[in-house]
Amino acid sequence: MLNNVTKAKVRRSNSLSIKSIYIMLKQFFIICSGADTDILSKSSIGEQNKYAGIGATVFFTALMAFLASSYALYTVFDNLYAAIGFGLVWGLLIFNLDRFIVSTIKKRNHIIDEIIQASPRLLLAVIIAVVISKPLELKIFEKEINQVLLEQKNELTLANQDQIALQFTPKTEALENNIITLQKEITSKETEVNALYNTYISEAEGTAGTNLLGKGPVYKEKREKHDAALAELQTLKETNKAKIVAAETEIAKLKTDYDKQITSTQPIIDGFDGLMARVNALGSLPWLPSFFIFLLFLAIETSPIFAKLLSPKGEYDFKLEDQETAIKGIVEQKVEERKLAIKADFAINNKVYTDIAEEDELYEYKRKKARELMQQQADAFYKGQQKLL
Repeated sequence: MLNNVTKAKVRRSNSLSIKSIYIMLKQFFIICSGADTDILSKSSIGEQNKYAGIGATVFFTALMAFLASSYALYTVFDNLYAAIGFGLVWGLLIFNLDRFIVSTIKKRNHIIDEIIQASPRLLLAVIIAVVISKPLELKIFEKEINQVLLEQKNELTLANQDQIALQFTPKTEALENNIITLQKEITSKETEVNALYNTYISEAEGTAGTNLLGKGPVYKEKREKHDAALAELQTLKETNKAKIVAAETEIAKLKTDYDKQITSTQPIIDGFDGLMARVNALGSLPWLPSFFIFLLFLAIETSPIFAKLLSPKGEYDFKLEDQETAIKGIVEQKVEERKLAIKADFAINNKVYTDIAEEDELYEYKRKKARELMQQQADAFYKGQQKLL
């Protein structure tokens, strides 16, 4: 028996706690809707639930704005705490804007007036929907965007290599051509020396030239010519070899500088994944999925506005209108009373001054004062003339 009683108390306690949580959430969402809580507390449950639903939409829209802006700012700052901080500020800003938009829409007697009233708010809601949906699209299509960015980075890497190569290729080609020229000079000289060698050997063997066997004067002359050319060849080899080594060293240096410049510029290309790059990459993807996501957030953002426009004039609207018109009537009455009081005061003052103007006593008093003033002016003028003399 005691166990049953205990279980019943526990169930009752759980039911009360759930109910209290529900009431707290309901009050919180009503505050988010921007409605007058005093009026709603005296309205029906249906009216309270309607505005609680509107407030929940406003709250969760702000929450999505916080998440979207945090992700977008994380791609910019690459710092979690800074992204969360700025995202929180942005979420609160969107929350305040949405709450303001919803709270300022009031039910009118004509639907045309309500549409005109809601038009600028709908435009602002569309802008907010775009701002919120775009970062979430970047997150949803992150893998596809990364693939597009990878292809763009590869293209940029190749283009960067070609662009840097334009700075080094002409110099490298000029040095390589110079090396080829130097090597051709050596080859040409070697061919000349070999021809002179064959000439004096043929002269010695008697197979060419004078056709006399032995080392005669002609052989000696041709041998001296060959030896002189051979000496020139040795000198040319040493000179050109030094030039070739210097050119090869310069080519190696140019290649090293080219590699260094490629290495130093590659991190810039690797970091080509900021917010603008991702937005552009998203634009290169098929537009239909992004458009549907935008429509979803547009529907969420504008749903409180349309809920107010489409719903009939309820108890809360009548009470709010009654309160506003009562205050407006009191103010207008006070303004009219103030105008009448001022008008009556002017009439009384005119009558008082008219009556006073007809009194002989006041006339004699002002005449006396005017005479005294004219006497003082005459005395002052007389004294001034005496000083001049």
